[in-house]
Amino acid sequence: MATQTAVNLAGLTRNEYKGSPSTLCQGCGHNSISSQIVAALYELNIVPENVVKFSGIGCSSKSPTYFLNRSFGFNGLHGRMSSLATGAMFGDITLKGIGVSGDGDTASIGMGGFKHMMRRNVPMVYIVENNGVYGLTKGQFSATAEKGLELKRQGRNVFGPVDICMEALASNATFVARSFAGDPKQVKEILKAAFSHSGLAVIDIISPCVTFHNKEDSFHSYTWGKEHESPLHDITYVPPRDEIFIEDYDEGTTQEVTLHDGATLVLKKLEKDYDPCNIYDAYRVIEEAERNRWLLTGIFYIEPDALTLYDNHNLVEKPLNRLTPDELRPGAETLDHLMDEFAR
Repeated sequence: MATQTAVNLAGLTRNEYKGSPSTLCQGCGHNSISSQIVAALYELNIVPENVVKFSGIGCSSKSPTYFLNRSFGFNGLHGRMSSLATGAMFGDITLKGIGVSGDGDTASIGMGGFKHMMRRNVPMVYIVENNGVYGLTKGQFSATAEKGLELKRQGRNVFGPVDICMEALASNATFVARSFAGDPKQVKEILKAAFSHSGLAVIDIISPCVTFHNKEDSFHSYTWGKEHESPLHDITYVPPRDEIFIEDYDEGTTQEVTLHDGATLVLKKLEKDYDPCNIYDAYRVIEEAERNRWLLTGIFYIEPDALTLYDNHNLVEKPLNRLTPDELRPGAETLDHLMDEFAR
Protein backbone atom coordinates (compact mmCIF):
# COMPACT_ATOMS: atom_id res chain seq x y z
CA MET A 1 0.00 0.00 0.00
CA ALA A 2 1.44 3.36 -1.04
CA THR A 3 2.21 5.87 1.71
CA GLN A 4 0.12 9.03 1.42
CA THR A 5 2.20 12.22 1.22
CA ALA A 6 1.36 14.74 3.96
CA VAL A 7 -0.20 18.01 2.86
CA ASN A 8 -0.73 21.27 4.75
CA LEU A 9 -3.94 23.27 5.10
CA ALA A 10 -3.30 24.79 1.66
CA GLY A 11 -3.40 21.27 0.21
CA LEU A 12 0.30 21.34 -0.71
CA THR A 13 3.18 19.00 0.04
CA ARG A 14 6.48 20.23 1.39
CA ASN A 15 8.14 19.40 -1.95
CA GLU A 16 5.97 22.04 -3.61
CA TYR A 17 7.84 24.69 -1.61
CA LYS A 18 11.30 23.60 -2.72
CA GLY A 19 13.47 25.12 -5.44
CA SER A 20 16.25 23.97 -7.73
CA PRO A 21 19.23 21.96 -6.40
CA SER A 22 21.81 24.24 -4.77
CA THR A 23 25.05 25.09 -6.56
CA LEU A 24 26.57 26.64 -3.43
CA CYS A 25 29.45 24.95 -1.60
CA GLN A 26 28.52 21.85 0.37
CA GLY A 27 28.02 22.86 4.00
CA CYS A 28 27.24 26.52 3.19
CA GLY A 29 24.99 28.06 5.84
CA HIS A 30 22.85 29.61 3.10
CA ASN A 31 21.55 26.16 2.16
CA SER A 32 20.36 25.55 5.71
CA ILE A 33 18.49 28.87 5.67
CA SER A 34 16.79 27.97 2.39
CA SER A 35 15.62 24.70 3.94
CA GLN A 36 14.09 26.53 6.89
CA ILE A 37 12.31 29.00 4.58
CA VAL A 38 10.74 25.99 2.85
CA ALA A 39 9.74 24.48 6.21
CA ALA A 40 8.35 27.73 7.63
CA LEU A 41 6.18 28.59 4.63
CA TYR A 42 4.90 25.02 4.37
CA GLU A 43 3.93 25.04 8.05
CA LEU A 44 2.32 28.50 7.70
CA ASN A 45 0.18 27.18 4.80
CA ILE A 46 1.22 30.09 2.56
CA VAL A 47 0.58 29.43 -1.14
CA PRO A 48 3.88 29.91 -3.06
CA GLU A 49 2.16 31.93 -5.84
CA ASN A 50 1.29 34.52 -3.20
CA VAL A 51 4.97 35.11 -2.39
CA VAL A 52 7.45 37.16 -4.41
CA LYS A 53 11.23 36.79 -3.97
CA PHE A 54 13.95 39.43 -4.35
CA SER A 55 17.75 39.42 -4.23
CA GLY A 56 20.78 41.37 -5.38
CA ILE A 57 24.28 40.03 -6.12
CA GLY A 58 26.43 37.58 -4.17
CA CYS A 59 26.31 34.00 -2.92
CA SER A 60 23.37 34.94 -0.69
CA SER A 61 21.46 36.38 -3.62
CA LYS A 62 21.56 33.03 -5.41
CA SER A 63 19.53 31.53 -2.57
CA PRO A 64 16.00 32.33 -3.85
CA THR A 65 16.65 29.84 -6.67
CA TYR A 66 16.75 27.11 -4.04
CA PHE A 67 13.27 27.63 -2.56
CA LEU A 68 9.74 28.34 -3.85
CA ASN A 69 10.03 27.34 -7.50
CA ARG A 70 6.40 28.33 -7.99
CA SER A 71 6.95 31.91 -6.78
CA PHE A 72 7.95 34.82 -8.98
CA GLY A 73 11.46 36.10 -8.28
CA PHE A 74 13.69 38.96 -9.38
CA ASN A 75 17.47 38.94 -9.06
CA GLY A 76 18.51 42.59 -9.25
CA LEU A 77 21.71 44.61 -9.25
CA HIS A 78 24.27 44.64 -6.45
CA GLY A 79 22.87 46.57 -3.49
CA ARG A 80 19.60 47.41 -5.24
CA MET A 81 17.37 44.68 -3.84
CA SER A 82 15.76 47.06 -1.32
CA SER A 83 14.65 49.65 -3.89
CA LEU A 84 13.49 46.94 -6.30
CA ALA A 85 11.44 45.24 -3.58
CA THR A 86 9.95 48.51 -2.34
CA GLY A 87 8.56 49.28 -5.76
CA ALA A 88 7.21 45.77 -6.30
CA MET A 89 5.52 45.54 -2.91
CA PHE A 90 4.01 49.00 -3.41
CA GLY A 91 2.50 47.79 -6.68
CA ASP A 92 0.62 44.82 -5.20
CA ILE A 93 -0.04 44.84 -1.48
CA THR A 94 -1.74 41.42 -1.55
CA LEU A 95 1.59 39.61 -1.99
CA LYS A 96 4.01 38.51 0.71
CA GLY A 97 7.62 39.51 0.02
CA ILE A 98 10.89 37.91 0.99
CA GLY A 99 14.25 39.49 0.20
CA VAL A 100 17.53 37.61 0.60
CA SER A 101 20.65 39.74 0.78
CA GLY A 102 24.19 39.42 2.09
CA ASP A 103 26.51 41.40 4.30
CA GLY A 104 28.08 43.04 1.24
CA ASP A 105 24.82 43.52 -0.63
CA THR A 106 23.27 45.17 2.46
CA ALA A 107 26.03 46.62 4.65
CA SER A 108 28.24 48.03 1.87
CA ILE A 109 26.84 49.04 -1.51
CA GLY A 110 23.23 48.52 -0.41
CA MET A 111 23.33 50.35 2.93
CA GLY A 112 21.49 53.45 1.67
CA GLY A 113 18.57 51.51 0.27
CA PHE A 114 18.45 49.27 3.33
CA LYS A 115 18.14 52.27 5.66
CA HIS A 116 15.35 53.86 3.64
CA MET A 117 13.46 50.56 3.39
CA MET A 118 13.37 50.39 7.19
CA ARG A 119 12.36 54.05 7.44
CA ARG A 120 9.38 53.34 5.18
CA ASN A 121 8.51 50.08 7.00
CA VAL A 122 7.91 48.10 3.80
CA PRO A 123 5.86 44.99 4.74
CA MET A 124 8.17 42.09 3.88
CA VAL A 125 10.83 39.79 5.31
CA TYR A 126 14.43 40.95 4.79
CA ILE A 127 17.05 38.23 5.44
CA VAL A 128 20.75 39.04 5.59
CA GLU A 129 22.84 35.88 5.11
CA ASN A 130 25.87 37.18 6.96
CA ASN A 131 29.24 35.40 6.59
CA GLY A 132 31.70 38.30 6.88
CA VAL A 133 33.28 37.75 3.44
CA TYR A 134 32.62 38.24 -0.25
CA GLY A 135 32.49 34.55 -1.08
CA LEU A 136 31.50 35.03 -4.72
CA THR A 137 34.70 37.03 -5.38
CA LYS A 138 37.06 34.74 -3.44
CA GLY A 139 36.79 35.82 0.16
CA GLN A 140 37.59 39.51 0.67
CA PHE A 141 36.55 41.04 4.02
CA SER A 142 33.01 42.41 4.12
CA ALA A 143 31.74 45.29 6.24
CA THR A 144 30.59 42.87 8.96
CA ALA A 145 33.96 41.13 9.43
CA GLU A 146 35.31 41.56 12.94
CA LYS A 147 38.30 43.83 13.52
CA GLY A 148 41.59 41.93 13.73
CA LEU A 149 40.34 38.95 11.73
CA GLU A 150 43.14 37.33 9.70
CA LEU A 151 42.39 35.32 6.57
CA LYS A 152 45.03 33.49 4.58
CA ARG A 153 44.60 35.38 1.31
CA GLN A 154 43.39 38.73 2.65
CA GLY A 155 45.71 39.59 5.54
CA ARG A 156 44.34 41.34 8.62
CA ASN A 157 41.14 43.37 8.82
CA VAL A 158 41.83 46.77 10.43
CA PHE A 159 38.26 48.12 10.45
CA GLY A 160 35.46 47.66 12.96
CA PRO A 161 32.35 45.73 11.87
CA VAL A 162 28.92 47.04 10.92
CA ASP A 163 26.27 45.45 13.15
CA ILE A 164 23.19 44.76 11.00
CA CYS A 165 20.82 44.61 13.97
CA MET A 166 22.13 47.83 15.50
CA GLU A 167 21.71 49.58 12.14
CA ALA A 168 18.16 48.23 11.93
CA LEU A 169 17.27 49.55 15.37
CA ALA A 170 18.78 52.95 14.60
CA SER A 171 16.65 53.13 11.43
CA ASN A 172 13.40 52.39 13.30
CA ALA A 173 12.89 48.87 12.00
CA THR A 174 9.79 47.31 13.56
CA PHE A 175 11.11 43.72 13.78
CA VAL A 176 14.78 42.97 14.44
CA ALA A 177 16.23 39.50 15.02
CA ARG A 178 19.48 37.58 14.78
CA SER A 179 19.97 33.85 14.38
CA PHE A 180 22.62 31.30 13.45
CA ALA A 181 22.37 28.96 10.46
CA GLY A 182 23.60 26.15 12.72
CA ASP A 183 20.45 26.51 14.86
CA PRO A 184 17.72 25.53 12.34
CA LYS A 185 14.88 25.28 14.88
CA GLN A 186 15.37 28.86 15.99
CA VAL A 187 15.75 30.08 12.39
CA LYS A 188 12.40 28.49 11.47
CA GLU A 189 10.50 29.96 14.44
CA ILE A 190 11.90 33.44 13.78
CA LEU A 191 10.93 33.14 10.10
CA LYS A 192 7.38 32.22 11.06
CA ALA A 193 7.12 35.26 13.29
CA ALA A 194 8.65 37.48 10.60
CA PHE A 195 6.12 36.35 7.98
CA SER A 196 3.30 37.20 10.39
CA HIS A 197 4.65 40.69 11.11
CA SER A 198 2.85 43.55 9.37
CA GLY A 199 5.95 45.67 8.64
CA LEU A 200 9.59 45.12 7.64
CA ALA A 201 11.13 42.14 9.47
CA VAL A 202 14.94 42.25 9.46
CA ILE A 203 16.70 38.95 10.27
CA ASP A 204 20.51 38.92 10.47
CA ILE A 205 21.52 35.25 10.16
CA ILE A 206 25.16 34.34 10.78
CA SER A 207 25.78 31.92 7.91
CA PRO A 208 29.34 30.50 7.81
CA CYS A 209 31.27 30.39 4.54
CA VAL A 210 32.97 26.99 4.70
CA THR A 211 35.33 27.81 1.82
CA PHE A 212 36.75 31.25 2.64
CA HIS A 213 35.80 32.02 6.23
CA ASN A 214 35.48 29.14 8.67
CA LYS A 215 38.36 29.79 11.06
CA GLU A 216 37.55 28.23 14.40
CA ASP A 217 38.19 31.50 16.28
CA SER A 218 36.08 33.61 13.90
CA PHE A 219 32.68 35.06 14.81
CA HIS A 220 31.26 33.77 11.49
CA SER A 221 32.40 30.15 11.79
CA TYR A 222 30.34 27.07 12.69
CA THR A 223 32.74 26.10 15.49
CA TRP A 224 32.71 29.52 17.16
CA GLY A 225 28.97 29.94 16.68
CA LYS A 226 28.07 26.59 18.23
CA GLU A 227 30.33 27.23 21.21
CA HIS A 228 29.33 30.85 21.80
CA GLU A 229 25.67 31.12 20.75
CA SER A 230 23.70 32.66 23.59
CA PRO A 231 19.92 32.60 22.94
CA LEU A 232 18.10 35.56 24.43
CA HIS A 233 14.94 33.46 24.78
CA ASP A 234 13.29 30.29 23.55
CA ILE A 235 10.82 31.08 20.77
CA THR A 236 7.51 29.39 20.05
CA TYR A 237 5.28 30.65 17.23
CA VAL A 238 1.58 29.95 17.73
CA PRO A 239 -0.70 30.37 14.64
CA PRO A 240 -4.00 32.23 15.13
CA ARG A 241 -6.08 29.05 14.76
CA ASP A 242 -4.16 27.02 17.35
CA GLU A 243 -4.70 26.97 21.09
CA ILE A 244 -1.89 28.68 22.97
CA PHE A 245 -0.08 26.27 25.25
CA ILE A 246 2.90 27.24 27.38
CA GLU A 247 5.02 24.63 29.09
CA ASP A 248 5.81 24.90 32.76
CA TYR A 249 9.35 26.28 32.53
CA ASP A 250 11.63 25.86 35.52
CA GLU A 251 13.71 28.97 34.92
CA GLY A 252 12.98 32.42 33.55
CA THR A 253 9.55 33.77 32.72
CA THR A 254 7.38 33.88 29.62
CA GLN A 255 6.02 36.78 27.62
CA GLU A 256 3.42 36.74 24.87
CA VAL A 257 3.48 39.17 21.93
CA THR A 258 0.33 39.21 19.81
CA LEU A 259 1.00 39.96 16.14
CA HIS A 260 -1.35 41.92 13.86
CA ASP A 261 -2.97 38.79 12.38
CA GLY A 262 -3.76 37.26 15.75
CA ALA A 263 -0.75 34.93 15.81
CA THR A 264 1.24 34.86 19.02
CA LEU A 265 4.90 34.73 19.92
CA VAL A 266 5.59 32.96 23.19
CA LEU A 267 9.04 33.96 24.41
CA LYS A 268 10.68 32.17 27.30
CA LYS A 269 12.95 34.89 28.60
CA LEU A 270 16.36 33.69 29.70
CA GLU A 271 16.88 37.19 31.09
CA LYS A 272 13.96 38.03 33.37
CA ASP A 273 14.27 41.79 32.81
CA TYR A 274 14.28 41.72 29.00
CA ASP A 275 11.31 43.18 27.11
CA PRO A 276 11.32 42.57 23.29
CA CYS A 277 8.95 45.53 22.82
CA ASN A 278 11.39 47.94 24.48
CA ILE A 279 13.89 49.35 21.97
CA TYR A 280 16.26 50.48 24.74
CA ASP A 281 16.53 46.93 26.04
CA ALA A 282 17.38 45.86 22.48
CA TYR A 283 20.20 48.41 22.23
CA ARG A 284 21.49 47.30 25.61
CA VAL A 285 21.69 43.57 24.93
CA ILE A 286 23.23 44.00 21.46
CA GLU A 287 25.91 46.35 22.79
CA GLU A 288 26.59 44.03 25.72
CA ALA A 289 26.90 41.03 23.40
CA GLU A 290 29.35 42.86 21.14
CA ARG A 291 31.46 43.93 24.11
CA ASN A 292 31.62 40.38 25.49
CA ARG A 293 31.95 38.62 22.10
CA TRP A 294 28.71 36.70 22.52
CA LEU A 295 26.68 35.45 19.57
CA LEU A 296 23.38 36.64 21.01
CA THR A 297 20.41 35.31 19.04
CA GLY A 298 16.66 35.78 19.17
CA ILE A 299 14.11 38.49 18.51
CA PHE A 300 15.61 41.70 19.86
CA TYR A 301 12.75 44.06 19.09
CA ILE A 302 9.22 43.96 17.72
CA GLU A 303 6.64 46.72 17.28
CA PRO A 304 3.47 44.94 16.13
CA ASP A 305 1.22 47.96 15.52
CA ALA A 306 3.47 50.41 13.64
CA LEU A 307 2.13 52.06 10.49
CA THR A 308 3.51 50.59 7.26
CA LEU A 309 4.24 51.99 3.81
CA TYR A 310 0.77 50.81 2.77
CA ASP A 311 -0.94 52.61 5.65
CA ASN A 312 0.81 55.90 5.00
CA HIS A 313 -0.24 55.90 1.33
CA ASN A 314 -3.75 54.48 1.77
CA LEU A 315 -3.06 51.83 -0.87
CA VAL A 316 -5.94 49.74 -2.20
CA GLU A 317 -5.82 45.94 -2.37
CA LYS A 318 -6.21 45.89 -6.15
CA PRO A 319 -2.71 45.90 -7.76
CA LEU A 320 -1.85 49.33 -9.15
CA ASN A 321 -1.10 48.01 -12.64
CA ARG A 322 -4.62 46.53 -12.85
CA LEU A 323 -6.50 49.68 -11.98
CA THR A 324 -8.61 50.94 -14.88
CA PRO A 325 -8.34 54.50 -16.24
CA ASP A 326 -11.68 55.34 -14.63
CA GLU A 327 -10.38 54.12 -11.27
CA LEU A 328 -7.16 56.11 -11.61
CA ARG A 329 -8.61 59.42 -12.80
CA PRO A 330 -9.86 61.89 -10.19
CA GLY A 331 -13.61 62.41 -10.26
CA ALA A 332 -15.22 65.63 -11.47
CA GLU A 333 -15.92 66.81 -7.92
CA THR A 334 -12.30 66.26 -6.92
CA LEU A 335 -11.03 68.21 -9.95
CA ASP A 336 -13.46 71.06 -9.24
CA HIS A 337 -12.24 71.20 -5.65
CA LEU A 338 -8.60 71.32 -6.80
CA MET A 339 -9.33 74.11 -9.25
CA ASP A 340 -11.06 76.10 -6.50
CA GLU A 341 -8.01 75.64 -4.28
CA PHE A 342 -5.67 76.88 -7.04
CA ALA A 343 -7.90 79.87 -7.74
CA ARG A 344 -7.59 81.20 -4.20
